[in-house]
Parts: sequence; structure tokens; C-alpha cells
Amino acid sequence: MPYPEKILADDERVVEHLHPHWITLVPATFWFLIICGTAGVGIAYLPSGSAHAPLLIGILAVGFLLLCRLTFVPLISWRTTHYVFTTHRVLIRRGVLHHVGRDISLQRINDVAFSQSLWDRIVRAGTITIESAGEQGQQTLHNIPRSVQVQQMLNRLIEEDADRRAREAYGDPAQYQRPPGSPPQHHPHQQYPPEL
Repeated sequence: MPYPEKILADDERVVEHLHPHWITLVPATFWFLIICGTAGVGIAYLPSGSAHAPLLIGILAVGFLLLCRLTFVPLISWRTTHYVFTTHRVLIRRGVLHHVGRDISLQRINDVAFSQSLWDRIVRAGTITIESAGEQGQQTLHNIPRSVQVQQMLNRLIEEDADRRAREAYGDPAQYQRPPGSPPQHHPHQQYPPEL
């Protein structure tokens, strides 16, 4: 599902739109199978007679509540967690009823790191930590699919964003000359004077 275009700037485009890795849904799937299987066995062995209907309603009600808590909530949480990487920023959105969001401008990112456990390497997931200037400073994104490639992509986006800002500030790249003492042009974390 593409991210809503209305939140993007005119010259901004989505490069990657991710949800947490599918491995986060394994416990929810496990509980779905266990709850449905247990409820099926319970219904099959219900005694006949006047107690049948109340017991059936009780099993179905308990099963539904457990499914909501252990299966549907994690599934909805996964579906409503968005990690969106654009040509200008990183957008993080979580939640349905309690909606939380954060936008990190690429020019404010100081460092991007990733970490993987052995299990993460097997399933090709990982954790990405974004270090940015500002009060909140660090943002950790857990269970990112293809975390190594995502980190490399984010570093490339930071470099391209810095080049874009330099072109806007200084005009034609062929005529652009770096101020004395500024970092090399292709350094992923270079800083330029603010836009004119």
C-alpha cells in the first residue's frame, strides 16, 4: 500500500515503505492455531442437554477474547506500523487509536547504525538506530526487514539530500565550490549553509 501522497512535499518521493518484519507475526499465528484448535476440541466434547448452549457460548466468547488479545491486536499493530523513507526524511507512524508519529529530516541525521542477532541474520531482519540532532536524539527501529540494505539506502539518501541542498543553495553543480574547510562533497553527513 503506497503511503498517502498528501503528506509529501512537491519534490518529495517515497523510496521505501516498510512494515516490521513478518517474523513479528509468528507468535500471533501460533496463538491463532492453538486457540482455534482448543476451542474446536472443546466444542466437539461438549455434553448434550441444557448445559450445551451456555458452554458453547462460553467457549466461543473466551476464544474470541483470546483471539483479539493474542492474534488480532499484534496483527493490527504490525499493519499500522509504517517506516517510510523518502528523498527528504524518515517518517515513522504507529498505532490506530493511540497514533504516534515522528518525522526525521535527512539533513538532521548524524549517524545510522544497525545490529543483528544470529536469528536476525537468518531471517534477514535487524534493528536500525538513527542518531539525529534535536531533543529526542535517537530513534530505534526494531525488526526492520533487510536492515543492512536499508541502512545503506538511508546513507545514500542522506548523501543525495545533501547534494540536492547544495545545488539549491549554490546553483549549478558545475559552478558549485565548497566553502573552505567544508567536508568532501560525497560525505554522507556533510553540512551546508542553510538554503537561501
